[in-house]
Amino acid sequence: MAEDKKTQKNQKQINIELDEAVAQGTYSNLAIINHSVSEFVVDFVNIMPGTPKSKVKSRIILTPQHAKRLAKALAENVKRFENAHGVIKDYERQPVPLNFGPTGQA
Repeated sequence: MAEDKKTQKNQKQINIELDEAVAQGTYSNLAIINHSVSEFVVDFVNIMPGTPKSKVKSRIILTPQHAKRLAKALAENVKRFENAHGVIKDYERQPVPLNFGPTGQA
């Protein structure tokens, strides 16, 4: 009986490896989300003031089921964060300009 419980417990564990480069993370202040019938594509971008161009820093492709699970997990984590640290202020959305960066003056 104890052996069965031990086997069940071991079957539920997932061994996940995190290498050093990935552990450093990538900063993003914009996520662009697109979807098709079979997948969601999330592009993470870092837009810096005064730069005329930005690049996608990371792209994550998810099944619709995983996208829904991610949305639920993010909502739950935001709720936990706000319970611990207070409400996160949601500022008015600023439209992302197609041609951002400094403008020249004559």
